[in-house]
Amino acid sequence: MLFDTWHLFKKYLRISLRMPMWTIFGLIQPLLWLLIFSALFGGFASMPGFPAASYIDYFLPGVVVMTVLFGSSWSGVSLLRELTAGTVARMLVSPISRTAVVLSRVLHSAFLVLLQVIIVLLTALPLGAHITTQISFILAGLTAVVLLGVAFASISNGLAIMLQREEPLVMIGNLMTLPLMFFSTAMVPQQFMPSWLQYAAMFNPVEYGVQAARAALQANPDAGVFWPAAGITALFAIAATAWAVSAFKALRD
Repeated sequence: MLFDTWHLFKKYLRISLRMPMWTIFGLIQPLLWLLIFSALFGGFASMPGFPAASYIDYFLPGVVVMTVLFGSSWSGVSLLRELTAGTVARMLVSPISRTAVVLSRVLHSAFLVLLQVIIVLLTALPLGAHITTQISFILAGLTAVVLLGVAFASISNGLAIMLQREEPLVMIGNLMTLPLMFFSTAMVPQQFMPSWLQYAAMFNPVEYGVQAARAALQANPDAGVFWPAAGITALFAIAATAWAVSAFKALRD
């Protein structure tokens, strides 16, 4: 399984390297949000109780999670096209590991998202953002981001297998991005949110990804917040990946 996963991962990576513009396009929207929302909501930082010195410092982890969602929630589209073209059917009659077919795609999506997140972080520094200089927390924050990417890429691929139609997959992909972001503390601190929205955020997996990224990447990392949030994100990634693998195995049958 590991060998097949690595082989297919390299295959998908070579395809991405031949079309680097798709990866670059995935960066445009998060970077625009970083610039626009930092200017639009910059005054929030002067309000009593705001948890950061500047709005860009607070919002940067939210942009990181946005990058993850926009980059991974569409992962199933390419699988759907392979299903339509018959590529997956040819894989099913080969001795390749069925689990590797899903894992390779999910890891490929998460890897591309990781590269995009690193570029977003490097771009934010000249704009005045401050992040931790502790390598261990940077790596921990990036790990949490990758786990969130794995989770949503798995969900997208699982839905592609179940639906096998692009229109509903695109619609659900839209529902996995902006609404989940607005139902989290990515852009607004919890104490500034209505009580019903605070309650809804408790059941939003994106919220825990935002908490983990913010706790690890902020100038003064908070391990007490990071580990519980990262743990929930890891459980979410494991459950989503297991569901996608089971959906693919059901397709075989």
